[in-house]
Amino acid sequence: MLKVQNLTKDFGKVIAVDNVSFEVKKGEIFGLLGENGAGKTTTLRILATMLKPTSGTAEILGFDVVKNPEKVRLHIGILFGGEAGLYDRLTAAENIAYFGELNDMGKDEINERVKFLAKTFGMEEYIDRRAGKFSKGMKQKVAFARSIIHNPDLMLLDEPTSGLDVSAIRDVHDFILNCKNQGKTVIFSSHTMSEVEKLCDRVCIIHKGKLIDIATIDDLKKKHGDDDLEEIFVRLVGGKNEA
Repeated sequence: MLKVQNLTKDFGKVIAVDNVSFEVKKGEIFGLLGENGAGKTTTLRILATMLKPTSGTAEILGFDVVKNPEKVRLHIGILFGGEAGLYDRLTAAENIAYFGELNDMGKDEINERVKFLAKTFGMEEYIDRRAGKFSKGMKQKVAFARSIIHNPDLMLLDEPTSGLDVSAIRDVHDFILNCKNQGKTVIFSSHTMSEVEKLCDRVCIIHKGKLIDIATIDDLKKKHGDDDLEEIFVRLVGGKNEA
């Protein structure tokens, strides 16, 4: 499904991603973990064809992210944390439908998909309201639905539960697990170790651009002799938050 080999990205003197390699199988939820500035978002942006690597390669379903970006984009859904970037004057449904049109979906298919996503994420009450006055959590739900309107094979999710309340977080978790059951693949980045443990089949820990460990959560705990994933993570990255 996904193959990353010797991926490197530098911004002048700063090396954001440093010779990173990993593979992700079809139907796997793969956790990409690291402190702020570790390189995980840069890695996700390369996979999303938003940045070109300085060196190394990344392939999604056999398509190179640099040589075949248009084909890669047909198979991926992207959600980055922070600002949702919605069009304030459009309704939630119109924001979601617009991305369906960008992905060459038919009108009937878009309408059915919007209804499904509105029900899945509990957005039915405000799906036809303009997005400008939505809360952060409401905007995050719409942004999530927009990113997967086209039912992609691979989802790149960077802090997808940011700004959500407990019930909404559960809805997102259930949806991600259902996607896994359907054979879809998820790259999942989060600072919340409890949801990493709940969702991820394997995790990759990045520190200062370098991959420092990759394993299932159980194997990671056995390897480091500790049942506390957060403690293992802090120990591996040196207990310092690099901004």
